[in-house]
Amino acid sequence: MSSQLTDRQQNVYNMIRSLIVKRGYGPTVREIGEHFGIKSPNGVMCHLRALERKGLITRSPNKSRAIELTSAADRSGHSLPLGGVVSGKPSRLVFEENDRVDFSEMIFEEDRFALQVSGDSMVDAKIDDGDYVIVRRQSQAVPGQMVVVENSEGESMLGFYFPEANRIRIQAANNAVPPTYLNDAKIVGVAVSVVRPNI
Repeated sequence: MSSQLTDRQQNVYNMIRSLIVKRGYGPTVREIGEHFGIKSPNGVMCHLRALERKGLITRSPNKSRAIELTSAADRSGHSLPLGGVVSGKPSRLVFEENDRVDFSEMIFEEDRFALQVSGDSMVDAKIDDGDYVIVRRQSQAVPGQMVVVENSEGESMLGFYFPEANRIRIQAANNAVPPTYLNDAKIVGVAVSVVRPNI
């Protein structure tokens, strides 16, 4: 469905979706206008009417924060049906028609990229050979975070980040793999999720 949208409509829709996911309710017409530099409320309303016609949002005219995503919008995005909560004890899965979990913020943002893991250096972190790590691009990290770093020769590696006095220690998650010490390295990004393709 996103192929039917203009670039501006897609951007407005992405903003609406992001705010609903993050804070639980959509933006006002004024917020959309300020965000995109649209001075006229009528200009914003044109985009909202187009999104409504295309079945992605609904609006209640008498409410200030009345923009909601339709179930069609949820299914056209990066969401999965929510089957309830499960534990180690027997429980019943309950698939409600409109209960979905949106993974856009975790995986499909512009600042994310995926790397396929090779080898067993991260097995104690439950990351196996062939798994995919979703990485958020950033140049800084907190000690102990799982990062992708690049050394002075342009080679990259995945591990836990520990800055020391005159070097950086990249710690594997496997006792059989010794740490790597780097004097000159840059952080490429921080791992935010793991996807296992062959469960």
